[in-house]
Amino acid sequence: MILAGDVGGTNTRLGLFELDQDRPTPVTIQIFPSGQHQSLEQIVEEFIKQHSHQVTGACVGIAGPIKDGICETPNLPWIADSRKLAALLGVERVELINDLEANAHGISVLSKEDLVMLHPGRPDPNGNAGLISAGTGLGEAGLHWVDEYYQPFASEGGHVDFAPRNELEIELLKYLLKSIDHVSYERVLSGPGLHNIYKFLIETGRGDEPAWLRDELQQKNPSAVISKAALECRAPVCEQALDMFVSIYGAETGNLALKVLATGGIFIGGGIAPKILSKLKGAAFIEAFWAKGRMTELLKGVPIHVIVNDKTALLGAARVAFFGIRMSRWANW
Repeated sequence: MILAGDVGGTNTRLGLFELDQDRPTPVTIQIFPSGQHQSLEQIVEEFIKQHSHQVTGACVGIAGPIKDGICETPNLPWIADSRKLAALLGVERVELINDLEANAHGISVLSKEDLVMLHPGRPDPNGNAGLISAGTGLGEAGLHWVDEYYQPFASEGGHVDFAPRNELEIELLKYLLKSIDHVSYERVLSGPGLHNIYKFLIETGRGDEPAWLRDELQQKNPSAVISKAALECRAPVCEQALDMFVSIYGAETGNLALKVLATGGIFIGGGIAPKILSKLKGAAFIEAFWAKGRMTELLKGVPIHVIVNDKTALLGAARVAFFGIRMSRWANW
């Protein structure tokens, strides 16, 4: 039995998996609010106390850079340690990998029903692919074509400098620099990033905030309130904020496609994309994706899919754990 994890700034998902014809099959999955726990170890301990299955291997995808099996999470006050997790589970080793790397591993076991096409493109069957995911933070990863399979590799591309493309986005950058030393793409392409865009529009006099919206923003998750109001066309300032968000999302997705030469395709993961699918299907996203001057024709050939299966990272982590057990057995054979 494999334990797989997907750790994000908002939620931590843990699951037990069996292997069925090379595809991880979930036995049980549980979701924990990350912010309500002091550490990943605390969540894992709570989870295993509720389930009597013997764990033989484990892999956890976590949002943040990992070095020597340790991750100091940027969006949580945690330090996750693979050695402590292994001791807690009573296994020889726990694989701790970047959450986008886990998502990338999960793509290979998705079905057609798990993907929504935004653009068919002209896929190169031997070309690289890219993965971008906006949620509590912004993650990016590449998938390098090796022989007959994709080898994912992690990155911290979400923390590169935000590059404004027009006067409005330049003003947004100036606004954010008043309170943030380094304005990365994550500061605008994430749940908190959407809220940052909204506050910029309000505080620079580019929109009005009705009383009902002010109340909801104080009582609920601001990014969820803003996107819901925008999709329901209830507040023009929310619509403008989401439109800016979608356009910037398209632009940075195009940047990623160029950086990894993703002629095999681009996948959009994370918790935000499925919720704003109708906006992503509009012209703003794809036009921003393509708007790369002399590289426009290249990008028009890149297929784009949205991942709508929220268990992709768990599946990927389970796949890595199963593969690790096999390799260990072969090494000891």
